[in-house]
Amino acid sequence: MVLKNLRDEIDTILKHDPAARSALEVVLCYPGFHALLFYRLAHALWRRRWLVPARFVSSLGRMLTGIEIHPGATIGRRLFIDHGMGVVIGETAEIGDDVTLYQGVTLGGTKLHRGKRHPTIEDGVIVGAGAKVLGGFTVGKGARIGPNAVVRTEVPPGARVVAPRSNVITREPKEAKQEAQPQEFVPYGTPGDDIPDPVARALNGVLDEVQALRARVGELESELEEQRPERVLKTGTGGAWLRGEKE
Repeated sequence: MVLKNLRDEIDTILKHDPAARSALEVVLCYPGFHALLFYRLAHALWRRRWLVPARFVSSLGRMLTGIEIHPGATIGRRLFIDHGMGVVIGETAEIGDDVTLYQGVTLGGTKLHRGKRHPTIEDGVIVGAGAKVLGGFTVGKGARIGPNAVVRTEVPPGARVVAPRSNVITREPKEAKQEAQPQEFVPYGTPGDDIPDPVARALNGVLDEVQALRARVGELESELEEQRPERVLKTGTGGAWLRGEKE
């Protein structure tokens, strides 16, 4: 069973990373895979209540890989940690199957009690580089969290979360009905056509409003021209023309 899980994780890296060319390269050169090896050993010690040895193995893995995974965390199958430097996974975090985490991701807690204080990441979630998911809530199945987003509340299944304001964009109802179907893998959780840029969207709204105001101003100018009386009179020997005045 352990060997099969390791093989699944290697196959996942080969599937999602075009830079990986062989299983041997993954085993020797991928810190995300190494971090999972340290985690599996530390977690086994943790479950046997050998807490200090478990923390020691975990710390050793952090020093060698730059990825910190608490041995008390619960991690499913085929977790893909790409690049990985700076990833932090807290003690009560729960990660489902086929989850992808990029560098700088934090699954952290905001409470000081010993209960559930880290997030639950359900199957198929992608968390982009630098994203922070903080709290004991759930990120629903198939959600996408964009780079540098800060998530402090629950994310519905299949939703998108984008920075800078960490806006949650839910799927259309028609798409939500297809939730059971596997979703396409999207690097960094940011499909170009699927997640709109909130800044660009705001600027487009301003431009549309400016165009509407220009059109209205043009209409008002036309109405004034139609209502203006022609009061142009010729006066004086010099042939001067005065508009709206009578000498």
